[in-house]
Amino acid sequence: MSAALRLADERGLDHVTVEEISEAADVSPRTFFNYFATKDDAIIGEQIADGPSVCDRLLATPVEVPLIPAILAALTPEIEQFQADRDLWLLRMRVIKDNPALLPILVSRGAVAEQESAVAIATRLGLPADDFFPLLAATLTGTAVRAAMMRWADTDGAGDLLELVREAFGVLAGGLQPEHLNPEKQKGNR
Repeated sequence: MSAALRLADERGLDHVTVEEISEAADVSPRTFFNYFATKDDAIIGEQIADGPSVCDRLLATPVEVPLIPAILAALTPEIEQFQADRDLWLLRMRVIKDNPALLPILVSRGAVAEQESAVAIATRLGLPADDFFPLLAATLTGTAVRAAMMRWADTDGAGDLLELVREAFGVLAGGLQPEHLNPEKQKGNR
């Protein structure tokens, strides 16, 4: 909800009430609570839910596509939506950065999303649900997306978010080797 974000950005999270958010959004508090459990939920926003989910798209990707490119392809529609809603996402990220009290909600949502992704990865690879690899793959790719988004926000959205995510996934696919180091230095760091 952009009204909640604008108010939290202007005043700080602790200085905004549900009543003020409702008034700014031209809805009643009752209507507000039909959509959000708390003002924090309104600020963080809902997950993008239109169309197939990331997990559905991952499972629909041909098995011959390697895992990291398959996950990137599954995430691309969401990343493109973030880019299309650039101003809203940059505002949301700024408000979250300025209000660390929101981090537990984000961590909780991230953990749920990573668990769902891990199940889809296990299914795609034919691995047992309790295998360690799918959870590690889901966590690392989720972290790569978050790192790309933080980098994007730090530049005030100047670059292309999808390119930043591709770059982050390339680092994962390359075995987490820093590209800027020369090969001799990399041998010494192993």
